[in-house]
Amino acid sequence: MKTFFAFIQKEFRHVLRDKRSLVILFGLPVVMMILFGFALSSEVKNSNVAILDYAQDDASRLLIDRIDQSQYFSVHQKLHSEAEIEQVFRKGQVRLVVIFPQHFQQDLLHSNHVQVRLVGDASDPNTSNIVINYASSIFRDYLNELSNNKKLPYSIETETRMLYNPQLKSSYNFVPGVMTLILMLLGAMMTSVSIVKEKEMGTMEILLVSPMRPLLVVLSKAIPYMVLCFIDVVIILLLAVFLLDMPIRGSLFLLLAESLLFILTTLSLGLLVSSVVDSQQTAMFLSLVGFLMPALVFSGFMFPIENMPLPLRIMSNIVPTKWYYSIVRAIMVKGLGFSYVLKQTLILVGMTVFFLGIAIRKFKIRLA
Repeated sequence: MKTFFAFIQKEFRHVLRDKRSLVILFGLPVVMMILFGFALSSEVKNSNVAILDYAQDDASRLLIDRIDQSQYFSVHQKLHSEAEIEQVFRKGQVRLVVIFPQHFQQDLLHSNHVQVRLVGDASDPNTSNIVINYASSIFRDYLNELSNNKKLPYSIETETRMLYNPQLKSSYNFVPGVMTLILMLLGAMMTSVSIVKEKEMGTMEILLVSPMRPLLVVLSKAIPYMVLCFIDVVIILLLAVFLLDMPIRGSLFLLLAESLLFILTTLSLGLLVSSVVDSQQTAMFLSLVGFLMPALVFSGFMFPIENMPLPLRIMSNIVPTKWYYSIVRAIMVKGLGFSYVLKQTLILVGMTVFFLGIAIRKFKIRLA
């Protein structure tokens, strides 16, 4: 065991001396959290709006002020005819055009039906749909105020509650996703590349003829990356809590334990890759294409799995990131306990044992 710990110490020194690896290991989580937190947020704010007001009355002016004062919109310009609408969209100046009809206030007070047109730029359909929903909510709120002032003999009120994320912050979605992607990428890629590097340099044979068992040699190279990936988890959680103001509602110990399990899963995948390839370029390409892309597509972070065709939904079950992403969301966002993530945990344990068993067998065959 003294020899084993000496090998681990040696690997730690190798990693700490490699400045490029340290930048990837500790810089990537910080950069991704800042990018997703501030630059790549799915929240739509300060969208430019153009107004075409045929009414020019108090009601239309009040609603225009409310739109401009909203955090989601900024009135960019006022149009004079519908012929200008296509022109402003072609120039990319606005995301939404609001058209008030003539006699808007009069129809609003005396008619049962008033139509305000919202024209969105559907070249980006998701953003257009979000912007139109935001604008529609402003009109609904104003209509509800008028209904209360009229004191109708009856009223229907709907109460809406958004569980777990009432502010609809995008960080509640991307923090678990960033954790999943970073651990998959770093755990699998860095482990496989470090072992294959020994093969290319011809030093793996020297390590294998040492008094220590070949399996312990391989594990000694994986353990430092397990520790460093665990530090990455801590960094991400600190950034999420103190920089993005995202609480951890569930058990911190359970979250760290599940993260450690997923790190073991990614390390076993890295060991498996290193057992079947002989060049660093191949190992890196396989890790990026074979692991990162499926992790991005099938985790549920970027694309809802429920909307995928049945064959792809079935395929997603063999991707470890799907189960870890579900675990992190359940613990961090929903505050659930171990009994609610038992199924996902058992699946990750089974995957870890399976990948690790194949990797060990491949190494034994190679050493025979």
